[in-house]
Amino acid sequence: MLEGIVTSKTKINLLVKLFLNPATRAYLRQLASEFGVSTNAVRTELNNLTEHKILVSERDGRNVYYRANTKHPLYPELSSMVRKITGIDRLATSVIERLGNLQEVYLSGDYAQGKDTGIIDLILIGAVNREQLDDVVMKTERYISRRIRPLVLSRDEFSRLRTRGGFRPLMKLWDKRTHTLD
Repeated sequence: MLEGIVTSKTKINLLVKLFLNPATRAYLRQLASEFGVSTNAVRTELNNLTEHKILVSERDGRNVYYRANTKHPLYPELSSMVRKITGIDRLATSVIERLGNLQEVYLSGDYAQGKDTGIIDLILIGAVNREQLDDVVMKTERYISRRIRPLVLSRDEFSRLRTRGGFRPLMKLWDKRTHTLD
């Protein structure tokens, strides 16, 4: 979808990686290895995006880490575009609208790391009708062309697993208390 607007596949990969989860940060060689391209290709795009202040960089030891600039005026639009490209926006809306008594919805695994691998790990906290969930998952998978692996937990189960170090990384998509998508 973005290929018609942004001509560099490396730039698209960078935007997805760093804007899907704004807490994600990465360094040059890590990105080049993950994308399967040369460090020069990644460096060119990182420099361009940093020069335009779309990304910010920070040195940590010998590495320079890059992350999305959440203060940039285009950040909300870029983040929204990335969520639309990956189908995360549609998935979150479908789940929240149709599944009843949810307390929170989290993204885990590759997508929480900003990796568009085609398998979305979703953690649903609350009471969910399993038949409805299966129906929503099946319909949404067809719509977004990605596989969805939902995990339904009670608040206590989620807390126990989280304190044991499970679910890394974890990105909150929705919270009932605020009634907004994060």
